[in-house]
Amino acid sequence: MLTLSGRVIRADDKNQLSQDFLTRRRQFQLHTNIGLPRALRDRAAFLCRPGETIPDGFGHYFAFGSRPPSLDENATCTLLGSEFSYLRDGDVISLGVDGRVRVLFRANSDHNSILITEQCNNYCLMCSQPPKAVDDRWLLDEAMETVQLIPRSTRSLGITGGEPTLFGDGFLDLLRKIKHWLPQTSLHVLSNGRGFSDVSFAERYAAIQHPDLMVGIPVYSADPTRHDYVVQARGAFDETLRGILNLKRFSQKVEVRVVVHKQTYEGLPALAEFIARNLLFVDHVALMGLEMTGFTRANLDSLRVDPASYREELSSAVRILRSYGLRTSVYNHQLCLVNEDVEPAYVKSISDWKNEYAKECDPCTRKAECGGFFSSEIKYGYSPSITPFV
Repeated sequence: MLTLSGRVIRADDKNQLSQDFLTRRRQFQLHTNIGLPRALRDRAAFLCRPGETIPDGFGHYFAFGSRPPSLDENATCTLLGSEFSYLRDGDVISLGVDGRVRVLFRANSDHNSILITEQCNNYCLMCSQPPKAVDDRWLLDEAMETVQLIPRSTRSLGITGGEPTLFGDGFLDLLRKIKHWLPQTSLHVLSNGRGFSDVSFAERYAAIQHPDLMVGIPVYSADPTRHDYVVQARGAFDETLRGILNLKRFSQKVEVRVVVHKQTYEGLPALAEFIARNLLFVDHVALMGLEMTGFTRANLDSLRVDPASYREELSSAVRILRSYGLRTSVYNHQLCLVNEDVEPAYVKSISDWKNEYAKECDPCTRKAECGGFFSSEIKYGYSPSITPFV
């Protein structure tokens, strides 16, 4: 598991930093290219490695452990701990006035998402990013800046929250900016879909005309009461369904996402039938394993269920969805805990920065095909039914 945020060892106290640096959060795209044109260096940050040549002229420098002796004495330098040694050329980081560093983008990863708010109008039992009733528009402002630092060769990017649509036109402005700055980047938005129940908002979203944009919306049960219970919001099911219908009315790509846990697994076949009969026009259905973080840890007794115990329900749901021609994927499961008929839909999906394998997996001959576990599962307990392929 990678460390994505922490405190610096020391911000530069040898030299007087600019007032601008001292009074606001700053973002940097990291460079290791000593041949970067001088005209571009003053707005860039150089990532120093021990024993490597350090070019002059960069606006800031980052180093590990101690200040490089060869660094110009007038250059400003921030020292990072070894936990950030994975940083590479093209990565984007944020440095706060409190000395906190956050990794916002990793150039060599296919699992980058931008968090734009921690506010949400749902309160899901298993939320991995528990909502906060705070004014955090600074996250959206930060995202606007981050987009300009992300390499244009980036293949895919996620937008997440909280609930991104709560920012209304501010959220739409971000999508427009991404379309402009990253025109070749596939974009995936995670939303509860309720904001799109407003037809005018859905229409403005569609008017952006992003060439490769999909919104992932959760539907947890064919029973409205069950769905509303899981998301802890009365009337959410109806608003979510209206949101999906409005998006498809304007020919937008929609993914239906289902997190499988104790409150939802028994209803998987019925939900699959509901989707196939009422939402056949959606572009993708994702059946997802539970991540043991956030609110899940507080609600473990109500949520945790051994994936081995719902093999048949998962197989039935996949069979129903695929029989209707719906593109279906199974995420966040271990390969040895799903039936063979699920394998065509199985995806190795857990984000690389929070992905681990159990000790039982060491001898497995199919480990390279398997998605493994969330780090939180390793910590808080995983299925005793893990059986390596040999």
